Amino acid sequence: MRSSTTPPHPSPPGITIRGMRIDDCEAVATIRVRGRQHAYRGLLPQPYPDRMDIAEETGQRRRYFEERGEAVNVVAERPDGTVTGWACVGPHRAEDHGLPGCELYAIYVLPEQIGTGTGRALLAELTDRAAAAGHADMALWVLRDNAPARRFYERAGFRPDGGEDTFQAGGALVTEVRYVRPLTPRDVRPLSPPAAD
Repeated sequence: MRSSTTPPHPSPPGITIRGMRIDDCEAVATIRVRGRQHAYRGLLPQPYPDRMDIAEETGQRRRYFEERGEAVNVVAERPDGTVTGWACVGPHRAEDHGLPGCELYAIYVLPEQIGTGTGRALLAELTDRAAAAGHADMALWVLRDNAPARRFYERAGFRPDGGEDTFQAGGALVTEVRYVRPLTPRDVRPLSPPAAD
């Protein structure tokens, strides 16, 4: 695995975007659980986000991280070492997606970090890496009724392309919509897991 030799993407003051390490799994699990509970409040039946468990999620993150695959995981870190955000991109998960490019699997920040620019910095890092790797587009899925998340992606240049899917969550049928953004290279960076710092 290679480390990027290009200057890092501008981040909020005091925040560094770096490659995820195995010892970040518990912090990432905490971010995922707290972030999902915050984002899904009122959008999914409350027992669904309430059942999310940090210990269980930590084990899952470790398994996924050790498998590696082609996914790229990055985290946002404060100078004191506190991890405040996480994002992941990789190949499209659905074989019948019919799209070129790659897919943003997830992006979460601690709820108290919303609005600080941390999410924008994570997304910019991954779109830059994907563009530099030659991907023409990046897709993502977002809950249809999650207006704040949809605004966040639209400000970053993503647009709905008409794709929709549904899934069961806590006994309710939930609709996701697909967003896509064309990518333009800003610098030369590989879409490969960055070397652990």
